[in-house]
Amino acid sequence: MAEGSALLARVRARAEAAFEESVRRLVDFLRIPSVGTDPARAADTRRAAEWLARELAGLGLAVELAETGGHPVVLARGGPDRGPRVLYYGHYDVQPPDPVEAWSGDPFNPRIVDGPHGPRVVARGASDDKGQLMTIVEALRAWMAETGGLPVPVTLMVEGEEESGSAHLPAFVRARREALAADVAVISDTAMMDPDTPAITASLRGIVYVELRLRGPARDLHSGLYGGVAPNPLHALAAFLAGLHDARGRVTLPGFYDRVRPPDPALREAWARLPFDEAAFFREGGFEVPVGEEGHDTLARLWARPCLDVNGIAGGYVGEGAKTVIPAEARAKFSCRLVPDQRADEVFAAIERACRERLPAWARFELLDLGRGDPLAVDPESPAFAVAREALAAVFGRAPVAIGCGGSIPVAGVLAAELGLVPLLVGFGLEDDRVHAPDEKFELVNFRRGILTHVHMLAGFATRGGSGSGEMPATGRRQPASATRAARARRSSTKPSTT
Repeated sequence: MAEGSALLARVRARAEAAFEESVRRLVDFLRIPSVGTDPARAADTRRAAEWLARELAGLGLAVELAETGGHPVVLARGGPDRGPRVLYYGHYDVQPPDPVEAWSGDPFNPRIVDGPHGPRVVARGASDDKGQLMTIVEALRAWMAETGGLPVPVTLMVEGEEESGSAHLPAFVRARREALAADVAVISDTAMMDPDTPAITASLRGIVYVELRLRGPARDLHSGLYGGVAPNPLHALAAFLAGLHDARGRVTLPGFYDRVRPPDPALREAWARLPFDEAAFFREGGFEVPVGEEGHDTLARLWARPCLDVNGIAGGYVGEGAKTVIPAEARAKFSCRLVPDQRADEVFAAIERACRERLPAWARFELLDLGRGDPLAVDPESPAFAVAREALAAVFGRAPVAIGCGGSIPVAGVLAAELGLVPLLVGFGLEDDRVHAPDEKFELVNFRRGILTHVHMLAGFATRGGSGSGEMPATGRRQPASATRAARARRSSTKPSTT
């Protein structure tokens, strides 16, 4: 044990000494405009994959740039032949920087600036997910540099389509199931409570994301000639969307709450002790008065209760001046965030039934599936959770808190469904990192602590994992996952017109 502690101290010191070089490599990575959703950036996105592949190969890992139907997956393996295998996931694609004019500088020319918590790097992808991904890479680098090897076998799977729903990832994981087999999966793409309070995300909401297209007359009609007679898709769409909630803020889809599992009472008590500044959270979002399902506090609404939100509405004429038309088509995008034990397939089916039953008889509709994934819950009593808890406490000097996450990570459902792994979610972002927004940033103190945490976790997996007999996984209640069928082929339904 003493020998192991001394070795860990040496590796940690190596990571600390090389931190400036780690920052330089992160800046180089952030310079690559890997906007995976933009066809014009396809070459840059591939360049980011190639950059990462070179870095991992330079560590001595066996690396493959695995082709998919879209952007490639960087697949790397290394370490000894014995011990629990750790599967790391990350993504090298980033969100579009728009609106570029709202940034304080070039979003792909990273800048180190001072902030309340010390230096921070400002660039697209700084926190989501290049900065967090590099905490893993730099931890591996420290072990390799100090010891010439890794304490446990590792696999890295880094994709380039997370920001577009991981469309090709489920098929890739199914095809590479044997190569991706592991005892524990680790993802760093989540947040902490505050800069000094580390966190392990114990629950993750799932998602069902759809677009509803509603058609009425064969073409736009003059409202003076046809108003009061012709069916108006905007009217019908607005009524349908308004009817998806009742006066108490509850979703009205039949069966929507049937599978909702209340959070563990001990977990709720732990949430009540968290340093959560509700008013500051609202101010960060630019509002003062919250809305939502009655009878639940803010953290419960975010982490333990499902919701439905309209994300966009379009139809008719909204340009300058007057054009009085009854539109031929109206459309809306809306999403449901799901909690254990809801199932994405069942919620999608409920939406489809609601369209058939609640839209007018004249309405011809098409329901597009833009992506779905099941929720996730991690067992806080698992050995892997204990490894993460001890590592975070050693680095931050305080015990981590178990939190929920209101967002969704598509790969989590894929790993659960295809590999039987409920991933361990240990992230180092902050709520004010402006993820997906102008001036995205990553605190360098969190970058440093993230590297050190992964250094400690690798040692912990080696100590607790024995021979990799399967006792290590961060198991949770596995959902009968639909995984994430992002951007799948359209599913459409049509009511016959009666006009």
